[in-house]
Amino acid sequence: MTTSKATAPTSDLLGTPAPAFTVQSTIGQITLQQCLGRAVVLYFYPKDNTPGCTTETENFRDLHDTFMAANCAIVGASRDSLKSHENFSKKLELPFPLIADPEEALCTLYGVMKLKNMYGKQVRGIERSTFLIDAQGKLARVWRGVKVPGHAQEVLEAARALT
Repeated sequence: MTTSKATAPTSDLLGTPAPAFTVQSTIGQITLQQCLGRAVVLYFYPKDNTPGCTTETENFRDLHDTFMAANCAIVGASRDSLKSHENFSKKLELPFPLIADPEEALCTLYGVMKLKNMYGKQVRGIERSTFLIDAQGKLARVWRGVKVPGHAQEVLEAARALT
């Protein structure tokens, strides 16, 4: 993966350029540059085929046409392998790509790797996060520590507000 040397985006960086990337996905290589001209939802989730991640991905899938009508693309990302993503994508019939980031390069660039408590132990994992990037490639909104219920709809409303 090729990335810029940007600082992980936080809400105080709204309006600044989103960190550039070139990554592998379920539809081949994707760059942030290719996405310019329309808004992009880049959402990070912990793991394919887990209950919360499946629900979140299904919510974005179910609103995909509405996001497209708002001139906004959706891209999901996790540390899972490309093979895992391909199976997950096929199972859920996803109309948008999933980025495979097993080396955590994109996760690190966007600052989503965190220590989390799981069954009383600290583990390093993805903090469920979403970034809304405007058509010029600037950060428009950042959501950290996302709770799944209602999140995709909230992101859609923010995307609509951009147009």
